[in-house]
Order: sequence, then structure tokens, then C-alpha cells
Amino acid sequence: MPFLLGACGTAETGSPARPAMWLVEDDDTRIYMLGTMHALPRGTDWDEGKVAEAVATADELVMELSPAELAAAGDIFRKLAPRVTPLPMEARLSGRALARYRALEDRGSALGGENFDDWAVMVLMGQRVAAQADLSPTDGVETGLTAKFRAAGKPIRGLETAKGQLMLFETLDAATQRKLLTRAAEKSDRAVRDVTALTAAWIRGDVTTLDRVINDDIDAVPAARKAILTDRNRRWSAWVAKRMDRPGTVLMAVGAGHLVGKEGVPALVEAGGGKVRRVQ
Repeated sequence: MPFLLGACGTAETGSPARPAMWLVEDDDTRIYMLGTMHALPRGTDWDEGKVAEAVATADELVMELSPAELAAAGDIFRKLAPRVTPLPMEARLSGRALARYRALEDRGSALGGENFDDWAVMVLMGQRVAAQADLSPTDGVETGLTAKFRAAGKPIRGLETAKGQLMLFETLDAATQRKLLTRAAEKSDRAVRDVTALTAAWIRGDVTTLDRVINDDIDAVPAARKAILTDRNRRWSAWVAKRMDRPGTVLMAVGAGHLVGKEGVPALVEAGGGKVRRVQ
């Protein structure tokens, strides 16, 4: 999810990135499926190789959110995230989780978590970690692709709305939100290191590592996995199957975590009878 900066990290220097990408095709339709990083350090070189070929040949770009929806996400977050009555962080977290949350605050300005729902505090923590890792969505894959397709005069569409994405979290039950927040706080001391390792795997196109890191983490919170990954992947694979009924070439660019594993979009499309192959 772009507003969460969820699958991001610092880039390795040296060779250009070769992010994993798949292609599903029939006689008159081709859909490239590119796993993205929503935020990257300046200068990360990810748009060569087969990605460049996909950008050049695609008639349209399809992302999680259209540029207009992504631009609206901040305002929608500010409407949905606040609590009616503040709740101190000491009433939500304790022990190691609370100590590490406070340590994260000590490395910058106060997050003001007492004023926000649990899911929103987790978003704020993720943004703090991204800033500490010198990441920005302006250097992410979606921003770069948007610029390229706009320059070429090609349409850009979204699979979801910003409000719809945020409501996935807003509507999680209280226990699930608290578990997500607690896990994020407990792991915040190593968050920069973890996203660095995650991005290194993305750079290599190492889908085995991406699958293990992403799924091992969210598997611990089944309700969140269903809402954030499984259900959306099924909707998106159904979109791919339907889009195959119309001719043309599409570049579909979504967070890398949605494309790996047995419940990733490529696997689901293939299970539904699509001819899928990895092209990078």
C-alpha cells in the first residue's frame, strides 16, 4: 500500500535492480505484473531490462491507486485516523513494545499516537522508519512509472481507491489492530535493518526471500492477512482474468508482496488457467 510505505527499504549500490516481473498472455493480450517498492532511496536504478521493455510496449499502466487517488490519501487519512477520545500509549503497549515505541519517538519528534487509532499509529511508525532510512515515495517505483506514462500520454488507472485501502485497516477488529501495533512496536528497533534486507531481496528479484519475510510476518495475524493480502490478491487476479478478454498490453504494478507465494497474483492467475511466466 503506497501510503504505508510497507514494502520498502534501502537499496544496494552497484548493479541495477532487477525486480521480479511476470507476464500473462494469450493471442491478443499481454499483462505484465511488476512487483514494486513504494519508496526507495534517490538514484535506485530499477527501470532497465525487461521493465523498460514493458514500459515501452504497454498501452496503459495499472497501479494499486491512480495518481489522483494517491494524492487524496493524505487528506483521507487525516479524516479517518484520529480518535474521538485520546488513549495514552501506556494503555495500549507495555514492556518491550512500549519501550521501543518511545525509543522510536526519541529519534525524532513525538508521534502523538495517543490521538490516533491503533492502525494509524502503525502507519505513523512506518513513515518514521522510512524517513530514518532516507526513503521517499517520490523515488519509489510508482512515482517513476507515473512520470514515464504521463510523458508518453498513456492512461494510468487504479485497482482501488485510497479510502478503500484505508478502510481495510479502519474496519479491522480492535484485537487485530492492537496485535499489529504491538508487533510493529516490538520490532521497531530493527525496522531499518529489516527493510534493508527486504529491499536487497527485491533488487535481486529473490522472490523466495520476499515470500518468506512478508508472509512469515503477516501470517502471525490471520485476520490482517486475509484483509490486506489474500482477499485483495483474489480480487486482482479476477481483474487480470477479466482484462484478458480485451486486446492490448498492460503494465500492472503493485506492491511486491502481492505477487509472491502460492497466494500471490501470478500463482492465482495461473491456477485459474492463465498462461503465466516470469520474464525478469
